Amino acid sequence: QVQLVESGGGLVQAGGSLRLSCTASGSTFSINVMGWYRQAPGKQRELVASITRDFITYYVDSVKERFTISRNNAANTVYLIIDSLKPEDTAVYYCNAQEYGLKGYWGQGTQVTVSS
Repeated sequence: QVQLVESGGGLVQAGGSLRLSCTASGSTFSINVMGWYRQAPGKQRELVASITRDFITYYVDSVKERFTISRNNAANTVYLIIDSLKPEDTAVYYCNAQEYGLKGYWGQGTQVTVSS
C-alpha cells in the first residue's frame, strides 16, 4: 500500500506562482509514475503532468509553458510548480502514484484558487 499526502495549495492572485508537493509513504519502492491531476468545479478530473522514476516527463498541451513537474526519489516526493497562474487553474489538485504493476493510489487533494 502507498499513502500520498499533498501540500502547497492555497489562494493566490493571477500571475503568481505556486509549488505543490506530494510525499509518498508505505511501499514506495513499487512506485513508477507519479502525476498530478486536477478537477475544476463541474468538470472531470484531468491529468496535467506526470513523471516516471527515471524522470521522463509528460505534460498536457494546455499547461506545457507554465507547469513544471519534478521528483526526488530519495524523498519519495513529487513537485508541481505552476507559474503565471490563471483563474482557470482553479481546481482541486490530486497527486497520483502508479505502481509498476499499474495499481494506482490517490492523495486527498489540495485546493488551488486563483483570484483575478
